[in-house]
Order: sequence, then structure tokens, then C-alpha cells
Amino acid sequence: MAIERLRVVNRQLADAELQLDRLCKKLAEPVAADDGENVPGQRQEHRDATILDSLPGVGRVVLATMLAESPDALQRRDYHALRSLYGTAPVTRRSGKSCIVTRRRACNRRLRNAVFNWGAVAVQHDPISKAKYQALRARGHGHARALRSVVDRLLYVACTMLENGTLFDHSFAEAKKAAA
Repeated sequence: MAIERLRVVNRQLADAELQLDRLCKKLAEPVAADDGENVPGQRQEHRDATILDSLPGVGRVVLATMLAESPDALQRRDYHALRSLYGTAPVTRRSGKSCIVTRRRACNRRLRNAVFNWGAVAVQHDPISKAKYQALRARGHGHARALRSVVDRLLYVACTMLENGTLFDHSFAEAKKAAA
């Protein structure tokens, strides 16, 4: 009885993943620069889903969550709104001579969980994110704090890429790091 239920649940999860992949692929289809019709030889612009999917660490669930939960801020390319929605912007409390910086708790929980996973995967697969994470950990920051900083950097990169309509280029990022 329990085995049959697990098989049904696993089949439903697989179907949901396939449907999510189809929807993300449909959102990532290129559009023509002028009138929306694909004409051979015409310049194509990347869609937001394609640009975000090119970032290191972004998978199907993170991409779908970002597109579903923050479409207005993504469309406006509003870095500060995205930081607040995703929970990567710190909160500073001042009173007299004291200044306390804490993590943002007033944010979208689904986005916060998605970007936490995004940061964890980016640290594993992107050398620049890994170096930033390790530097923050060496300075005494905790795991979650370091991941929020990595995601904050990636959000800035994402907003810049969305404004320029370009995909993430690993060789450009590594060349820039080497030049610095």
C-alpha cells in the first residue's frame, strides 16, 4: 500500500518537473527585436528567463520561483527591490551610539529559500562565487550570511545582464578577475 503511494507520488513529481521544464523552455524562446515575429536574419533578443537561466547555480526550481514571485521587480531591473524581496539586503538598526546589522526577515519566504539554494549551488560550481564565499567565511561570517552575500553579488550581475540583454559569460568573469 505505501509502496504504491510512493510510486504515484514519484510519478506526479516527475510529471510536474517535465511540465515545469516545458514552461521554462517556452518562456526562454527568443523574440525578435522589433515586432515579436521571428524572421531569419533578424537580430534576436534574449528573454529574461534565458538570461536568468544562464547564471551559475540557477536551476529549474529557482528560475521558476524567481519568475513567478518577483516579475515586477525583474521587469523593472530593480536591484534594491530584488534584494529586499529575496532577503539578501541587511537591516541596520541604529539607536544612539549602537549600530546593529541583522538579516532581513520581512521578505518572501519562497524567494528566500530559492536564493539560498541558488547560492549554495553557485558556490559549488562557480569559482568566483566560491572564492567570495571562502573569503567571507575566513573573515568570520557564518554560512548563511556568506551565501546571502554571494547571492547579493549574483543579483547585481543578474540586473546588469537583464539591462544589457546579455547572457552570463564565465570566461568574461574569469578574465575580469585575473585582470584585477
